Formats: sequence, structure tokens, C-alpha cells
Amino acid sequence: MEEPIRILCVDDEKNVLRALERIFLDDDYELLTALSGEDGLEILTREDSIQMVISDYRMPGMNGVDFLREVLRIRPDTVRIVLSGYADTAAVVDAINDGQIYKFIPKPWNDDELKVTIGNGLESYFLKRKNAKLMAELKESNDQLQLMNESLEAMVAKRVSDLAIQNQARTIYQNILDSLPIGVLGIDSGQVIVQCNDRGLELLQEEGYGLVGLFFEDVLPVEINDFIDRMGDTDTLSEAISLNDQNVWIKGAHLMEEDQEGVILVFDEERGNA
Repeated sequence: MEEPIRILCVDDEKNVLRALERIFLDDDYELLTALSGEDGLEILTREDSIQMVISDYRMPGMNGVDFLREVLRIRPDTVRIVLSGYADTAAVVDAINDGQIYKFIPKPWNDDELKVTIGNGLESYFLKRKNAKLMAELKESNDQLQLMNESLEAMVAKRVSDLAIQNQARTIYQNILDSLPIGVLGIDSGQVIVQCNDRGLELLQEEGYGLVGLFFEDVLPVEINDFIDRMGDTDTLSEAISLNDQNVWIKGAHLMEEDQEGVILVFDEERGNA
């Protein structure tokens, strides 16, 4: 309990207030006293951080239950305890059942029992405060998590949109390549075929896209493999070769663009037969 504990005691009899003060001389409590419900409310509106209110039931003017009902309205978290003689038990019990009062302590009270009741009441007060703080922190964490989820969903949606655009661009790019009257074949730096358009497949007498993903040395005709070997480190090389009994003009170029590296081959059947 880090904050100082302050208890407001309200009773129209000064000797009762002095008795309560004596009980808690050895405890680290600050006791505030009032001789009427009206004075008690004035103290509550003036003072901060009062965790518990102990009030007599029978007082001139505002009785204890009505006073504590006002305490509930202006300080709902404050623990409310009523002191009363046995003659008032039925009325006080009704108030307790209404949820307005934490405990009813009969007069004359037992000091030890009173101290236990007050200790339990304060423990309940701080436990509720702690739970309220944890709930607030949990709500804040949930709100932050919700914001993170919304941000993540937005990022995912953008990523999906970007991928859709990229896939559309690849489709357009492939359609453009397939519409060319010349063959185009791409090989990456790992010697794997990564691209071959429709005309290239026709000249190589391949069906579908079965070349993509394979090592060029394993699947391309020896004439093309020899041509790639002759390229070496030369930026470009072009010559006529015989490919599947056809004269084909082939041109090769090394591709080195940022993180992309490989070889591009272009096959031109018309120029090879010119």
C-alpha cells in the first residue's frame, strides 16, 4: 500500500470518535473526524484520497445510511462501514443488502474484531484499485494490439495488392515475349533457365514451359551450349548456328543489372536463313 491510508470517522458523540482514535494509535492510519453527516460530506469534497468512511447510524439530521449513500455517489470506491446499536439492525441490514455498505459493526464493538474488519476492508479497497489498474492496462494493451493488427492487416492488404500488380505485370511481360517473332531464352548466374518464350520453345522443339527451372547444360542442344561457352566473359556474341536442321541467327548478351546476373539469348530464324 504505497499511498497513505486515510479514514474518515463520523459520529455525533465525541467520545466515540476519541475511542476510534485510540484504537488506531499504533496503526499507520490518518484519522479524520466529523460530528455530522453534513460535516463529513464537506470533508470528503475538500480532501483527496480517503479510502474508508466509518459512520454512526443514529445521528441528528442525516442518518448514517443516508450519509453513506451520498458517499457512494461522490466517492464510489470508498469503503463504507456503519456503526450502530442492535435496535437499528434491521434498517442497516436492508442498506447492506442494497449494496450501499461494506460492513455493519454493532455497538459496543470488539476492538480486535473492528481492526480486523477495517484491515479487510482496506485490503479489498486496494485490491479493487489494483484490479482496476490492471484492467486499464489490459485495455490499453488490447487497444495497442488492435492498432497493430489493423496496421498489419493494412500492410498485408498492400502486400497482396503489390503482389497482384507484380503478377499482372509478369503476365503482361510474358504475353509480350510470347508475341515476339524471335525466340528469347534467359539463364541466371546459377546456370538455370529462368525464361523462354513461345517462339524459343518452337525453335528448340520443346512443348510447354518444361525448360524453366532446369540447368541449361542438361537440356539445351549442344550447339547452344557450345555457343554459351564461346561467349565466356564477352559482353555480347552473335553468329549463325544450325539448330534442329535450321539455320538460326543467335545473339547472346551478359545481363548485369543490380542483383540480376545471367545470359540472354535471342534466336532469329529469318535472319539465319537470309
